Amino acid sequence: MKNMGKFLVICGIILIAAGLLIHAAPWLFSWFGKLPGDIRIEKENSKIFIPITSMLILSIILTIVVNLLKFLKR
Repeated sequence: MKNMGKFLVICGIILIAAGLLIHAAPWLFSWFGKLPGDIRIEKENSKIFIPITSMLILSIILTIVVNLLKFLKR
């Protein structure tokens, strides 16, 4: 149970850092959702947004970061 608490604290710190980064430098993430392959459907009363390409790129980046952290932890 002690490891779970430590994990949650680290996740919270990462989320706070990400929030501060997005708030302080919004131009860093202006590409998100505007890539080819991201689906936007806008009608009179509704908007649908499906960021397929953006999520694929984000997934690849996070996979590389996690694998690098695992490699460096050895």
